[in-house]
Amino acid sequence: MMDWTDRHCRAFHRVLSRQVLLYTEMVTAAALIRGGARHLLDFDTREHPVALQLGGSDPAELAEATRMGVDRGYAEVNLNVGCPSDRVQSGSFGAILMETPVLVADCLRAMADAAGSVPVTMKSRIGVDEQEAEQVLPDLLARMGDAGVRRVQIHARKAWLQGLSPKENRDIPPLDYSLVHAMKARFPELHISINGGIATLDEAVEQLKHVDGVMIGRAAYHDPGNVLLSADSRVFGQPCPQADRVAAAMAMVPHIKAHLADGGKLNQVTRHMLGLFGGLPGARGWRRTLSEGAAKPGAGADVLHAALDHVVTAAA
Repeated sequence: MMDWTDRHCRAFHRVLSRQVLLYTEMVTAAALIRGGARHLLDFDTREHPVALQLGGSDPAELAEATRMGVDRGYAEVNLNVGCPSDRVQSGSFGAILMETPVLVADCLRAMADAAGSVPVTMKSRIGVDEQEAEQVLPDLLARMGDAGVRRVQIHARKAWLQGLSPKENRDIPPLDYSLVHAMKARFPELHISINGGIATLDEAVEQLKHVDGVMIGRAAYHDPGNVLLSADSRVFGQPCPQADRVAAAMAMVPHIKAHLADGGKLNQVTRHMLGLFGGLPGARGWRRTLSEGAAKPGAGADVLHAALDHVVTAAA
């Protein structure tokens, strides 16, 4: 979710749900340790609970980056062993690490030692390229557990590092939910979340019959109203923070005004809100007004109100 789940996206998703665990974009340990990009760790405490997702393959660097994340107050530090992009492969981290499970275990052990009481987790695929997923995945999970890490999010499809683009890797390799379910049965002591192809809250609730958690990426971003608005009630048994989508949009006004006062631009926030009314009357007018108006110089919260008029009028 690089370039997607920035702090403005997380602020919006937190308005929709108080309970779901949010993740940062992947931050490379090298950028923090060697590049001095400490600003990449910035987040607002109102985003909590939020996890820091790290990329890297050097245990010492990952340990230091983990300490930095813990010091900043993140609720979890996650190692990405699932991203298939060319940039990640060239840096020898992400999904290509599934070819070196001993190194993954070394990285996780170093991170867990550095994190203290803060949970360290791993996000993986079920395998890469020609690997036999039924063999490599349980081996990876066993090594993860031996390293002292007990929580994992598994994208239930292989990553093809040769021949498929990152976009194609999200759709073309077939999903194998049953393998992830089997891993939960085989490793009952692990907290296993499933990821990949889960598009609705109904599907997520169904998956929770088999695993401990569900990670949703693209669907939560593109259709946040359907995925997140009632998650607190249906999944966590807690009151929903917003009565409806209009209330959720209005709840973003203080964040927008604060961002504008700091010299930010409206579209940096509202680009994450375009899918809020997906499938509902007035959604097209909402998207058009918000995307066009927010890009204009000096655009303010009045653009959000004008966009909301389309859905309010259509629903009347």
